[in-house]
Amino acid sequence: MRPPLKKIDFFQGDKVEVCSNEPGFLGSYYEANIVSRLDNGLYVVCYKNLLEDDESKPLTETIYPKELRPVPPKIHTTQFLPYEKVDAFDNDGWWVGEITGRNGSHYYVYFTSSNEEIAYHYSKIRVHHDWVNGEWVLSNKS
Repeated sequence: MRPPLKKIDFFQGDKVEVCSNEPGFLGSYYEANIVSRLDNGLYVVCYKNLLEDDESKPLTETIYPKELRPVPPKIHTTQFLPYEKVDAFDNDGWWVGEITGRNGSHYYVYFTSSNEEIAYHYSKIRVHHDWVNGEWVLSNKS
């Protein structure tokens, strides 16, 4: 029998990441701040990098709790290993991929979701963590 899932509450001002369920963006995460928690248990978030359609201000959305997670812990590094699972920052969000090569300070990241390999400066890559049952787990190789 699996242990019950831990429920996490977020509070106004908490930094979070929001999982996208949109076609073509599935599995990507976007940085946001909690604006409020509604009486029905949903959260209002304000995105750090996504803008309203008219680009006049940051996008604000109402989100289900299951689409939220805290910001993962930071591991400062400039070195990544071949086949290491990482997150790369692109198109205003974090995308899961794996290291396939290196050229100086740039690493090639392969994304199974799109079958693409893209080079990123190491500053746009972070060590991947999985959010499992209310805790961050360091993800080794994919």
